[in-house]
Amino acid sequence: MAKRALISVSDKSGVVDFAASLIKAGWEVIATGGTMKLLRDSGLDITNISDVTGFPEICDGRVKTLHPNIHGGILARRDMRSHVKELKINAIEYIDLVCVNLYPFRETIAREGVIMDEAIENIDIGGPSMLRSAAKNWKFVTVVCDSADYPVVLDEIGRFGDTLPETRLKLSAKAYTHTAEYDSCIASYMRKQAGLNEKLFLEYDLKQELRYGENPHQKAKFYVSSDKCPYSLATAEQLNGKELSYNNIQDANAALQIVREFGEPFCVGVKHMNPCGAAVGTDALDAWRKCYAADSVSIFGGIVALNREIDEALAAELKPVFLEIIMAPSFTDGALEILRAKKNVRLLKVDMSSADRPVMQYVSVRGGLLAQDADSGEEKLSKSMTVTKKQPSDKMMSDLEFAWKIVKHVKSNAIVVVKDGVTAGVGAGQMNRIGSAEIALKEAAAKGLKEGLVMASDGFFPFDDCVTLAAGSGVDAIVQPGGSVRDNDSVVKADEAGIAMLFTGTRHFKH
Repeated sequence: MAKRALISVSDKSGVVDFAASLIKAGWEVIATGGTMKLLRDSGLDITNISDVTGFPEICDGRVKTLHPNIHGGILARRDMRSHVKELKINAIEYIDLVCVNLYPFRETIAREGVIMDEAIENIDIGGPSMLRSAAKNWKFVTVVCDSADYPVVLDEIGRFGDTLPETRLKLSAKAYTHTAEYDSCIASYMRKQAGLNEKLFLEYDLKQELRYGENPHQKAKFYVSSDKCPYSLATAEQLNGKELSYNNIQDANAALQIVREFGEPFCVGVKHMNPCGAAVGTDALDAWRKCYAADSVSIFGGIVALNREIDEALAAELKPVFLEIIMAPSFTDGALEILRAKKNVRLLKVDMSSADRPVMQYVSVRGGLLAQDADSGEEKLSKSMTVTKKQPSDKMMSDLEFAWKIVKHVKSNAIVVVKDGVTAGVGAGQMNRIGSAEIALKEAAAKGLKEGLVMASDGFFPFDDCVTLAAGSGVDAIVQPGGSVRDNDSVVKADEAGIAMLFTGTRHFKH
């Protein structure tokens, strides 16, 4: 008796050739609805699923494969006499291969403006049932849910008359993974519609094994989400250099989150997930020069990201500097030729389109997972936020805006000092805020910048000591969230020193 294959696919890539090869190998092919029409229109001799079930497709195709003649043929164990006998009594024939991929539910809900009724109609019922049945009976049945597996299946059938047991086991595991991901996507969507949040389903695919984690004795992997978004390493195209390391990925991600804050030409250098220099410029080259001058020491071995194309002139200035990674939305051919002369520098082409949307952030803790909205708040500073007698000038406001965008990406406690759209000093991760302020202002002073500065703080000042220090270091304006019980002390001190101060009402801690 000829072996039988059941084919019912939503993604029809390669299915005609697959079915034709099975028929050529002596297999009978059963198909449903649209798949059957395509195969028959291609000149293939195909058995209609209704001829197997003895029942027509009903309910607009919702019911067509949920039938004993289908699932009995798939699930029956060939090594159990009772199963064989029952199939014979009920005139059910074996189905030896199930080729199914599912309705495009994920693609449907990803479309703009899709309504719930449309989403529900793209929930596959019969498909997952057939996949699970075939996967359960993998010792006897081949299950195929990915067109990428067509070649290996056909090769083994051609050589051995059927697939090998080890192949069927792998395909079974793959099918269960496919249905699990599918059901997880549906569950997440339906739970969102119903307002339920006590469960969290996450789905990530392995992108690459990493050489090691933060340290050489730690193993690490990089998994990526199927949800595409701009400013992401998950979809970045590497154009040169060694594979990314765990720390590279962390630092590069931090750099990209800073870049997405700016529309004008902008460059940032990052070291250990903190900006060590950042600047806006008239163009990419000008932004890089200012960024590099902001901290030419710390950028050594760091990461640079720009939001404009890198051309030959810029590449020529980047080349002499030891950098781990250079990121941009594009590189000219000439720039690539220059930078690829350094075989180890990683060049990443990153999607920096403006079509961004808020995402969730997840952080693992021992035995649990923290989830929060990304800190994508983009509050616009205004002079109406001023709480001091002195009002900031337009130039001060421009620098305050820049500093406020940068400070939210610096590890708390964070202080950023800025002059003329360039970071003058960055104080990060200190156990007290005055410590961060001392670091940032000391950096500014070392560059000879002792007047016309502005300061940003990611959290409120618990005392007036930061304002006192700023007053003696050339700071003319400060932006901070406010909210301390001692806010008035800082305001009074700022008034005494002739410093303008803004309270935003929004904190930007980054731990």
